Amino acid sequence: MRETVKAFKVLSDETKLRVLNILLEQECCVCEVMQALEISQSRASRCLTTLYDAGFLTLRKDGLWSLYSIDRDGIAGYRSQLLEAVKEVMKNDKTAALDKKRLKKSQRVGARCLETSEANKVLVRKA
Repeated sequence: MRETVKAFKVLSDETKLRVLNILLEQECCVCEVMQALEISQSRASRCLTTLYDAGFLTLRKDGLWSLYSIDRDGIAGYRSQLLEAVKEVMKNDKTAALDKKRLKKSQRVGARCLETSEANKVLVRKA
C-alpha cells in the first residue's frame, strides 16, 4: 500500500506530470528537462529523483550525462495504467504541447545542453 500511495502523491504534482509527459517522448538529461519545462536545475533534479524513487524512471549514465527515461520494462500493473492516464490527460494540454516543442529545440553538445540555435553556432565554430 505504501508504494501505491507514493505513486499517487508523485502524480499529484503538475511539474512531475509534465516531466513524465516529455519522458514519454524521449530519454532526457536534467538540462533538457530544465529547458523544456523552463524550470530551475534544482527543481528538475528533485522531480526526476522523486519519479525515479517512485519507480517510474530508469537512470542511465553516458559519460558525464545522467539520462532518465520511462522504465518501460520494469513498470507493470497500476503504474503502467497511471502512465497511460498521464499520456491521455496531457494529450490536449497546451502547456504540455509547449514543453514538447521546447524539448525538440534542446540538444546535448559536449558537456552541456544548448538550444538548437545555440548548438548550431557551437558546431559551426568547431568546424
